[in-house]
Amino acid sequence: MTKKELLDRCARSGEERVLLARTLDKLELAQERGVPAHTPFLFPGEQAAVAGLLDAWGRPRHLFWGGYPGAERCVCAFLPDWQEEQSVCAGPEGPLTALEAVYPDSAGLTHRDVLGALMGLGLTREKLGDILFPGPGRCQVVALRQAAPILLSQWSQAGRWKVSLREIDLGQLSPAPVQVRTIRDTVATPRLDAVAAAGFSVSRAKAAGLISAGKVSLNHRECLKADRLVQEGDVLTCRGLGKCVVKQVPGQSKKGRTMLVLERYV
Repeated sequence: MTKKELLDRCARSGEERVLLARTLDKLELAQERGVPAHTPFLFPGEQAAVAGLLDAWGRPRHLFWGGYPGAERCVCAFLPDWQEEQSVCAGPEGPLTALEAVYPDSAGLTHRDVLGALMGLGLTREKLGDILFPGPGRCQVVALRQAAPILLSQWSQAGRWKVSLREIDLGQLSPAPVQVRTIRDTVATPRLDAVAAAGFSVSRAKAAGLISAGKVSLNHRECLKADRLVQEGDVLTCRGLGKCVVKQVPGQSKKGRTMLVLERYV
């Protein structure tokens, strides 16, 4: 399959085609020249698009990494034959670094405040990963290593508050524990509209409307087909309602309905 054929098959839009073409350029750099390469930070939907591309390419050596397990925003790193995953995740030559900003406990800074301050330095969103708030008066930012000098030399304020900044090891990142609510339900058939209705506590008709409006994604990819079958491990997201994961499909109830165990993020 040629590069053009691969992009024709995998890209859903012109913008996504550009993303995937750039990803292939990084992959070729690692495969053909033995040079470690990586994408910028990707949103979950972009990660899903890149994962689909790599599946079609034959699953070359790669790693999605955002600085800590479960990170939302990740780069996709391509590993030459000689490189080990550990050097990407924690080595001093890895693509990511982390910084911690300290400010008065009373500041009450939000994600928007911190992100606005960082982008005000001229940094694009693709250079910045997750922003974490491990406790009052502290925030932690994952960033591309190449952006660290700009952050360390120029970031001094967020909102109207002064910040004190230092570089930290990725192992010092403190993401908040994930809060989930377990939902047990049954559906006549595990269609997307039925599972979304159960997971987001709405009627099936409303779930179908949300799907047709393009507000529901399956495994971080927009899905407009209400009758798409959902499987164990699938992730459903809905704009305005959040995210839920299909943890188990235990089987059929005595009445012949499909049993579901879902986890909804709260």
